[in-house]
Amino acid sequence: MSKPRYAVYYAPAAESALWRFGSAVLGYDALTGEAAPLLVPPGCDPATWPTFTEEPRRYGFHATLKAPFELAGGRSEEQLRAFARNYAAALESVTLKGLAVAALGSFVALIPSEPSDALQRLAFSLVQAFEPFRAPLSEADRARRLKSPLTPAQHAYLEAYGYPYVGDAFRFHMTLTGSLPSEQAGVVKQALEAAYAAALPAGPARIDRFALFRQDGRANRFRLLDSYPLG
Repeated sequence: MSKPRYAVYYAPAAESALWRFGSAVLGYDALTGEAAPLLVPPGCDPATWPTFTEEPRRYGFHATLKAPFELAGGRSEEQLRAFARNYAAALESVTLKGLAVAALGSFVALIPSEPSDALQRLAFSLVQAFEPFRAPLSEADRARRLKSPLTPAQHAYLEAYGYPYVGDAFRFHMTLTGSLPSEQAGVVKQALEAAYAAALPAGPARIDRFALFRQDGRANRFRLLDSYPLG
């Protein structure tokens, strides 16, 4: 039986329009652990949309800050949650100019409309702060990560932090679809742009919290365990 995994994610407040939008696109509310009323973007096929969102549905609506990890020996969930609560109190929120729907390779996600050095610093501080709670990567997990082509710097990050896309390799994104057929990617991006514009007003976006998510086993979906307002 696999051990639980934890992750440090950005997840919007559960009462926010952004959380409702992302959860509806994925068809899953990671706070309740239940299906969310599905939002199929205009022009997309309701029969195929659940297939397009199957992979991100496992994780819930989020942006990865510290990738999933098993707890290090001698560490408990209670200690992890207490540390997260105390650490969040010392952090400052980050205001982005906005979020934009973008195609990232074969999938579609929300990304900052402009780069933010403050967000990069916040993300890396969380990666480093929670490192004492992370168990070393298993050989299977390391091999899985090494299947992707990595730069020397990304390989060093993998060895140091168990994940290659941190530090200057970090790109904040809130995934909305899994890998799409090439002929569908452009259509889906445009449809999600329209759906996002209809659901949320244009304007700044505040990264004002982080969350702990828990996955009971590798076959399970992630659940939102705690949300910690910054400051």
